[in-house]
Amino acid sequence: MADGPNEPQGSALLSSQSPAAWKMAKRQLIPKNLAVTSRPRPRHHTTVVTLPVVREDQPAPALPQVSWEDYDSEGEGGGFRRSRRNMSYRVAVATPADSRPLPTSTQKPVGEEAAAGTQPLSSQDSDKKTLRRKSNQRKGGSFKDDPRLYQEIRERGLHSEGQSGDSEATDEQPERDIVVKSYRPTQLTWSQLPQVQDILHSIGAEQRKRQEAMFEIITSEFSYQHSLSILVRHFKNNKELKATMTQTEHHHLFSNISVIQVISQRFFEELDRRHQGNPVIRDISDIVQTYASHHFQPYIIYCSNETFQQRTLQKLLASNTAFKEVLKRIETSAECGGLPIISFLILPMQRVTRLPLLLDTICQKTPEKTFEHGSAMFALKTISKLVKKCNDGARTMERTEQMYTIQKHMDFGKIKPFPLISASRWLLKRGELLVCTEELSIFWKPYKSHKSFHLLLFSDVLIVTRKKSEESFTVIDYATMDNVEVELDGSDRPQSQTSKQGSSSLFPLKLIMKKNSEGRAEQIALAAESQIERARWVTALRKRKQTDPTSSLTQCEVNKAYMPKESDELGLQQAEVVLILQREEGWYYGERMRDGERGWFPASNTTEITDRVVAEGNMRRMRRLRETNV
Repeated sequence: MADGPNEPQGSALLSSQSPAAWKMAKRQLIPKNLAVTSRPRPRHHTTVVTLPVVREDQPAPALPQVSWEDYDSEGEGGGFRRSRRNMSYRVAVATPADSRPLPTSTQKPVGEEAAAGTQPLSSQDSDKKTLRRKSNQRKGGSFKDDPRLYQEIRERGLHSEGQSGDSEATDEQPERDIVVKSYRPTQLTWSQLPQVQDILHSIGAEQRKRQEAMFEIITSEFSYQHSLSILVRHFKNNKELKATMTQTEHHHLFSNISVIQVISQRFFEELDRRHQGNPVIRDISDIVQTYASHHFQPYIIYCSNETFQQRTLQKLLASNTAFKEVLKRIETSAECGGLPIISFLILPMQRVTRLPLLLDTICQKTPEKTFEHGSAMFALKTISKLVKKCNDGARTMERTEQMYTIQKHMDFGKIKPFPLISASRWLLKRGELLVCTEELSIFWKPYKSHKSFHLLLFSDVLIVTRKKSEESFTVIDYATMDNVEVELDGSDRPQSQTSKQGSSSLFPLKLIMKKNSEGRAEQIALAAESQIERARWVTALRKRKQTDPTSSLTQCEVNKAYMPKESDELGLQQAEVVLILQREEGWYYGERMRDGERGWFPASNTTEITDRVVAEGNMRRMRRLRETNV
């Protein structure tokens, strides 16, 4: 193009930088099909946690609407940003709701924003809020100024050594096109405190990591007790909600949560006093050890009542319309952040199981052969012992209640009655298996359709039953596990069965009861309807040798929490590490590293750990967490 009057000879002015182009840009029209505002997805609703009543005479049905992700996570964990072709469209097209920061307790949920006619926060407003938060921190702001719900944070100390636990969380992170996590870092890091800026240069890297680990326990405890206060104020003390249930139901639902709230508040205040006394924290392990030894016993009571709590909530949501309506109004309030009640009820169990991991991080960052390291190790053992009591209490109460219910619905008929309820007996697996019989005709059918046995496998006995009605079973036979064997046909290829609905594949196995209720041997030909179901029955029935977990480095990290739906499944929380012992059709059979509990869980909820250094670090952490001989 020709040179302008004020341009030097030989230089060219690009059309995009010309005055005419800039003038036209101000009046640029965005095509209607590109200027589309994204509709934000709703976060949580009461319907997400509506649990149907589960009959005791049948296996727990699959509950696609209920999973731990609804209780401890934010669903899919983010999504792709829309592609934008140039800067004009990037400004015009709104940032999708998936990539916005999670609402805090002071923000309105998405539903209220729509009702009020206000627009969701844009990316520019989010950036301004971030800058404002940084400015407040430089002026002496505190993590107490902007309390966050405990459900919306994940402590960096949950990661093992070699993972992202050592990485410093800062706000100056580059923008990503893919949002991979919906969690936010805990409040504020120790290095961001204004009172330590002048001395930060004189502190070594290892000492700084130790300070961060201790400070994270303080900030996360503040978020935890903030969420507990919401549970007590807005749920437990709500007179309208309390009027919709009986006194017994109210006690089963909330148990001793008020006592735990008071303990958490005192615990945080003592930790905070230690920090306020000196920004460079000397140690907090002694405080954790004291509370774990003398003040945290109410956690054992609360965790032991978890079975009654879950069943009470299921019953109220399924049969009490007034309770459900009042609860929905509370959950959608701004104070609760749009989170369901179950995400608040499970907080004590979550917090007490995370404390050993946070203490273990302090142990890693404390120099060995020092008084502080010995104090941290003693606190770790004490809190690990408390967690074991909480797990044992919850497990014992659940097993006792389950055995009582099964005994009530079982009819032995002419079979010699078997005393089922015992403190040393618990249910491992239950479910339907098809009966396989052969017909002696030219039209040979390998299986008879529409006939099945309902098997109940306990820790020491197998009971074969048949449905008498929807709520009761007739016992056909039983045998102790010492006299039970299971065999496969030598081939993993399924056999076909012809029924009225057409052809289907079954996976056979043979059950051998050497000494049944009448003292004789018996063989039962059974079949499962899927390969994974047969594998789960074989795993449960066979006397599995307890392998040494330290000999295996095949591990996975949980990226999506999971709530067990059957007795042989393993409940998982996000960021947990599990040893993989067996793989089958999209499922893993593994051992939870923090407590040694074993079970099946979906492979899609985990990410396999391929870094050998990280895997070895996880094994070292497992040994420390399981040392409870205080």
